Amino acid sequence: MQTLSQDITTAFDDLLANLPEDKRYLLGLVGAPGSGKSTTAALLRQRALSAGIRAVVVPMDGFHMLDEKLRQIGIWELKGVPESFEARAFVDLLQRLKSDTTNDIACPAFDRSIEAPVPDAISVSSQDQLVIIEGNYLLLDTAPWSEIAGILDTIWYLDCPTDILRQRLIERHMAGGRNAEDARRKTQETDMVNAARIATGADRASKRFCIS
Repeated sequence: MQTLSQDITTAFDDLLANLPEDKRYLLGLVGAPGSGKSTTAALLRQRALSAGIRAVVVPMDGFHMLDEKLRQIGIWELKGVPESFEARAFVDLLQRLKSDTTNDIACPAFDRSIEAPVPDAISVSSQDQLVIIEGNYLLLDTAPWSEIAGILDTIWYLDCPTDILRQRLIERHMAGGRNAEDARRKTQETDMVNAARIATGADRASKRFCIS
């Protein structure tokens, strides 16, 4: 079971101790598919709640295009690439989370059991002090993704050994219904290609942590 490393725990505790009182703080977690973003985000949220700080997690995966649309534009087999997300809608939501702190804001989530986004599954309250945004492409340098770095308060990069990434992703795809051969092909031809692209933004993160 994944736990928080000492370095990320120390960095997060320092962040919590210095949260501004007059605005909502947006922390980004970025990394390759399978790097542990969702688990890390959940653990950080729980740590914040234990410290008496209201926190919520908003995943980029809630902005996956629907499979029907992906098939229509011919990229269903490439699901997970930047072009398979509703990027403009995601960036607009982040901007609203940053600027609108008086209203509750509904955000989508992603249900892996049906491989589809679920609208309005998450509510960010006006009382939430910390929003943890987790996703693959927070540091991508192409529009509109490139706007994200100017919206979030800080972005942390989660690094993970390639062999661990590959095994996690194969297991994830098989759990989603693919056979072993298809799972390996999807991992190698889509996920690992995406991972290499995501890694090009690592140096633009404010902090970098090794997750295994």
